[in-house]
Amino acid sequence: MKKMHIKKGDTVYVNAGNDKGKTGKVLTVIPEKDRAIVEGINVVSRHTKPNSKQPQGGIIKQEAPIHVSNLNLIDPKSGKPTRIGRRIEDGKKVRYAKKSGEEIK
Repeated sequence: MKKMHIKKGDTVYVNAGNDKGKTGKVLTVIPEKDRAIVEGINVVSRHTKPNSKQPQGGIIKQEAPIHVSNLNLIDPKSGKPTRIGRRIEDGKKVRYAKKSGEEIK
């Protein structure tokens, strides 16, 4: 399994692309493709045929995956984008923000 610097539920900052400067919560992580789906980021329009879920069909808006290299985690202390480090505390591996040194839950 690949190492990813972000996990589901993290708040991230988009540092490249059409949504540059926006923040959102990670909904899904796709490690095989190095991508993540972020709430409200990279929203695309999908044309769907009528089905049992969407009886009318039509155009629906949904988030598309974005590459994790375009995402930075938000520092829990300062609220600004930061890089991630890993260290061992009490025999457990934990993630921490490089800017403040604070542990990321």
